[in-house]
Amino acid sequence: MSLKKNILLAVASTAMVLALPACEQVQKVAADAAGLPTDNNILFWTDDQRDKAFRMMDTLVPSNTIAAGDSPQTIETGAALPKTFEVDGAQLSIDDYMENQRMAGLVIMQDSKIRMEEYRRDFAADDRWTSFSVAKSLVSTMVGAAIKDGLIKSIDDPLTDYIPELAGSGYDGVTVKQLLTMTSGVKWNEDYADPKSDVALFNNTKPEGDMDPVIVYMKTLESEAEPGTRWQYNTGETNLIGVLVAKATGKTISEYLSEKVWKPYGMSQDGEWLLNEGGKEISGCCISATVRDYALFGNFALNDGKIGDTSVVPDGWFASAGTKQEDIGDPGRGYGYQWWTFDDGSFAAQGIFGQGIFIDPASNLVVASNGNWPSATPAEQGEQRIAFFNAVKAYVKAEPPAN
Repeated sequence: MSLKKNILLAVASTAMVLALPACEQVQKVAADAAGLPTDNNILFWTDDQRDKAFRMMDTLVPSNTIAAGDSPQTIETGAALPKTFEVDGAQLSIDDYMENQRMAGLVIMQDSKIRMEEYRRDFAADDRWTSFSVAKSLVSTMVGAAIKDGLIKSIDDPLTDYIPELAGSGYDGVTVKQLLTMTSGVKWNEDYADPKSDVALFNNTKPEGDMDPVIVYMKTLESEAEPGTRWQYNTGETNLIGVLVAKATGKTISEYLSEKVWKPYGMSQDGEWLLNEGGKEISGCCISATVRDYALFGNFALNDGKIGDTSVVPDGWFASAGTKQEDIGDPGRGYGYQWWTFDDGSFAAQGIFGQGIFIDPASNLVVASNGNWPSATPAEQGEQRIAFFNAVKAYVKAEPPAN
């Protein structure tokens, strides 16, 4: 029996044994007994709590389903990659790499074929794991889809054309593109170690009437730089992108992602998208899906958003989205439309605690992985992951052509 099933059984059985009057108290005691977190702030969970919870977030928090279709894509298997790569001048085995990364799953695809698929930490191919900020890159793609559908006219439009509730706030005069590239100039604190930071507080905001809680929080923020003149990482703004897409399409972003990608591209199974206090998707975070489906999304992006002969996004969307639009002060790297970029033409979706989709168009390569780093953004694991990605790129580029 998998760890996930054992945890669920522990929670259920504990709740049945305890006859406490308040449902929330029952849930808290049950979670404690199963070793699951009761603090609703992910940033302050223990390693063990994250190991257990990351694979079952949609059972702990309300979610919307990203429905898959009835015909999952059949993925061919390519030539197996070696179990050891030269990383930073030393030999590194997959076992050691995955252990140091505290990784649960790794899928490497090239030419739309799986060349490596590895699982650890009692995690399996059909299990889901939360994405954290990997979701940002999926959300930005839905802006491209809405432009293709004629529901958003241009990324140069003022954001207030679509979210008029932001008029008079720090977002007056900010364009959709500036939101995508995180250059709004609005004041924001993304410190994951600070329990009073904006990123730690904004998802706990309550709705005001029918107003989405994301808007409730973000409209209180002030501008501190001219829009377009400064890059600053801002998860709240990705949540605004989700609001933008929902308002423009008249659908939840889960429905729209299902309609545009999850069903027609043949994802392996349903995804789940966690909800905020207003019952709306936390767009800057928190899609639960299989590693294969993260890899498939990377392959979708690699192919410029085409499904067969149908383009889901405008032609060349990913050439722009995955290319440096903004300098982030880190040589060789930059930021596109909610994608991290590298000057060699590769780009990546990255989430705290070790989630990622790395894409190299030059070698037709996708590397998707998930895990549970010892902290949100540790330098050692982060740099090793990029070094590993570069090592895989170097290996496949040096391979002799297949017969």
